[in-house]
Amino acid sequence: MELITSSSSKKRRSPSSPTTIQALNQDIICNVLSFLDFIHIIRCTAVCNSWNKAIDKSKLLQTLYHKQRGIFGADFQISTSSEGNWKRQLQDLAISQHRSCLHAGAVDIYQWKGHSNGLRFINFLYNFFLPRIDKCKMKMGLVLTGGNNKVMRLWSVESYKCLAEYDLPHSGSLIDFNFDESKVVGLVGSNICLWRRNERKNIFSSQGGQFPRGACMCYVDPEAVVGCEDGRARVFDMYGRKWSTIIKMHDGPITCLSFSDDQLLIGGSSFGRISLSDLSSDQQVARLKTNDSADLSTLCYSSRSHILFAGSRSGRASSWDLRMMRRLWEVRVSPNVLSSIQHMRDDISILAMGGLDGVLRLVDQQTGDILSGCIMDESSRKLYRSQSHHMTVTRKKGIRVSEDARIDLMPRTSRPSINCLAVGMQKVVTVHADGYVRVWRFTK
Repeated sequence: MELITSSSSKKRRSPSSPTTIQALNQDIICNVLSFLDFIHIIRCTAVCNSWNKAIDKSKLLQTLYHKQRGIFGADFQISTSSEGNWKRQLQDLAISQHRSCLHAGAVDIYQWKGHSNGLRFINFLYNFFLPRIDKCKMKMGLVLTGGNNKVMRLWSVESYKCLAEYDLPHSGSLIDFNFDESKVVGLVGSNICLWRRNERKNIFSSQGGQFPRGACMCYVDPEAVVGCEDGRARVFDMYGRKWSTIIKMHDGPITCLSFSDDQLLIGGSSFGRISLSDLSSDQQVARLKTNDSADLSTLCYSSRSHILFAGSRSGRASSWDLRMMRRLWEVRVSPNVLSSIQHMRDDISILAMGGLDGVLRLVDQQTGDILSGCIMDESSRKLYRSQSHHMTVTRKKGIRVSEDARIDLMPRTSRPSINCLAVGMQKVVTVHADGYVRVWRFTK
């Protein structure tokens, strides 16, 4: 097939000017995409506007919808009033399959040493401590990880390759971070640092100012909010590059932060307290109190259901409807610290929870009931792919354990402590104190 992009293209194309994806018309793009399953088609609609328009205008979504309807049954009814409804219905089907796989599907775990000496030149300081990973964030099929070894790394969830590295300044340790399509924002010590996605060194570092060490950060462009030990949240304007607002939230340290869609800043603290403040007016809107007196360790907000989920250092999880400011449920999920609670965007059915005991728990969002717990099968070990002589990806089987199983009798090697997790379509990514990144894939 010959592509004609201009009248001058009759000449032989030079190696320095390869044909790009932009040269393909919508028919060719749709023909290529027709070989994918419906979950990957939904992912492709988020790649760029041209792909989204091509998929919307084609019959591809309609065809896939009718195929999937035959698989899942005729429970899904669709309106023909607009082409956008086809994508919405396919998204609902994808979420239904995601929910089914996480609830009862088979589990494969792909793991690799994400932060170790081997990916870069040997730093002899690493011989004195074990590189660990404390945080991870996942968006658009990419995972950003960071810990105590002065570098953040961006990974492809599909190929497990390291796509980029971001060096941290020497002035402090990495506390929290986030990223979007163009930049990475990190809290390093008491400074907000900014990296362009295609640059390794930070291009901007704020002046921390005279305030206590930050404990957590949340970021929604153009503002980064730092939760501090003095109970105040400090707002940094990324465009103005200055600290703009100080919000009093708690009497004790702020331990975790989240944003709601209507500009509510949500801060968790000690003794199970949650404070909600209006970011635009700096005024406190409400205060919530769990039945648990332990420090809150993690927050997760669902924009679709307007429900807030919180986890504590005693292993209890709670749920709040922020429209009614009413607690929905509160249950003991783990015998010790819950470090992370997350769900896939638009999914209002399943939460993933992880913590100190190393069990990946899947919990019903509506009731707080534990659907299942997952650990690794240490006896299974298979080389998946060796990307270089520095890094190896191995595959292990995941095991589902019952709610009443004796976790304390299970070997620690099959359930390393989970420091943080992120949820994607039919997958959960976990990071650990041993420096490993693990991708838990759930299939039918």
